[in-house]
Amino acid sequence: MTQVNALNYPYPSKRMVTYGRNGMIATSQPLASQAGLDILKKGGNAIDAAIATAACLTVVEPTSNGIGGDAFALVWTKNKLHGLNASGQAPKSISIEKLKEQGIEQIPKFGWTPVTVPGAPGAWVELSKKFGKLPLTEVLKPAISYARNGYPLSPVLSYFWGKATDSFSKTLKGDMFNSWFDTFAPGGRAPKAGEIWCSEGHATTLEAIGRTNGEAFYTGELADKMDAFSRQNGGYLRKEDLAAYKPEWVEPIKVHYKGYDVWEIPPNGQGLVALMALNILKNETFTSRDDEETFHKQIEAMKLAFADGEAYITDASHMKQRVDDLLSETYSESRRQLIGEEARLPEAGDPSSSGTVYLATADDEGNMVSFIQSNYMGFGSGLVVPNTGISLQNRGHNFSLDPEHDNALKPGKRTYHTIIPGFLTKGKDPVGPFGVMGGFMQPQGHLQVIMNTIDFGLNPQAALDAPRWQWMKEKEVLFEQSVPNHIINALAARGHSVMLTHVSNNFGRGQIIWRDPTTGVLCGGTESRTDGAVAVY
Repeated sequence: MTQVNALNYPYPSKRMVTYGRNGMIATSQPLASQAGLDILKKGGNAIDAAIATAACLTVVEPTSNGIGGDAFALVWTKNKLHGLNASGQAPKSISIEKLKEQGIEQIPKFGWTPVTVPGAPGAWVELSKKFGKLPLTEVLKPAISYARNGYPLSPVLSYFWGKATDSFSKTLKGDMFNSWFDTFAPGGRAPKAGEIWCSEGHATTLEAIGRTNGEAFYTGELADKMDAFSRQNGGYLRKEDLAAYKPEWVEPIKVHYKGYDVWEIPPNGQGLVALMALNILKNETFTSRDDEETFHKQIEAMKLAFADGEAYITDASHMKQRVDDLLSETYSESRRQLIGEEARLPEAGDPSSSGTVYLATADDEGNMVSFIQSNYMGFGSGLVVPNTGISLQNRGHNFSLDPEHDNALKPGKRTYHTIIPGFLTKGKDPVGPFGVMGGFMQPQGHLQVIMNTIDFGLNPQAALDAPRWQWMKEKEVLFEQSVPNHIINALAARGHSVMLTHVSNNFGRGQIIWRDPTTGVLCGGTESRTDGAVAVY
């Protein structure tokens, strides 16, 4: 893999690429990165650091994730890649029939209806138990300290916190939402950049999770509080749903792309979309990143992959199409043949006939973790369990209420999930973790940073800083304003419906850590579109 100096790239990086050897943490928040590094220095490994960082991010970036969210992880340890699916199922008492009796034709974004079982605390416990070196109580201390003693908000965090508060003030009506405002808008407004925010409820909840290895959350006093809050407000989540929950160890899936293996979590995650798009493009030769042909083929491949993903991805036990068929050479070639000179409307094929935080960690023992955690749509459902700091996700919004759809709502079923960690290997060697958070931008971000790395030789920071695009729907594509005008005009001439924006949040936020297999030197990049930071020693 060619490494280039970011300053030689036509769009200079806002940050220099970061090197280190003993340990590295890359996240969207400096305080979280430092918390992970502190755990490494206390004798923890990359897995401990990932847990500490993830827990800390529920405190220092609650606009994107929370204790009541989901998580996925790819863990490289002892020369093997392990996958963890810590997404939660729909409650056992919910059903399409019950919702339609209430006149619900589409699952709402807010309130109790879209709430599924939170998996993130289960992920922390499972990772600690299987691979950690330090006690969970020790690993959660930085997050507990920030929650109890407070921290000053960073600028980008403050901006999105304020936007969410303004939006929720207009849309969240009813007593069930009061705890959200009490927790995140004390005094009737969002905290501003540089102001201190704290949450004692958040701190005591994290202490209980650590002290009981998660039992308090899934079978104990916190489960009782979630059950009572749900019953009080007509929700479907029950203590029995929480008690039945277990994270699932899964075999990661991959495609071979130009000498490298690109790994993702299997469905119900949408990492399959990124792999299908890369599979379509792997036999193409791209001579330049900033070329209309490169952009056109990337966009068309992603549209085809998304069409299949939206049609087929759901809980793996409910999928009607096999992952192997969707990633087969025959099917990828048939999809490749559909890419012409002009933009086309995407349609799903038939393979049977042929708001999130992402973090990366690495230590000096060779362990590396790709971890992603989210509530969905920023703060999630708008519900906070009173006096606990538990902000609940709204992942159930992605379920279909069409009983014939592959992703139809069913009791105890996982929905199509947007959050995806990525990992790159070459032969038997790990290259490292990568990810780009941000809803349906995530597989698109994975495609772009992997091609920036492999096809165009950019180092991690330059690969993240390069201008991005996001396919929205049909022929609509959103571009960052830094994409050259001649490319925008050429793509419009090919039939793409082109939109430009300066709003960086539309294009996801990523982190990358690569390891040199010979020297062990770590090379990291963090997202310049947010408050990202790489902590290293």
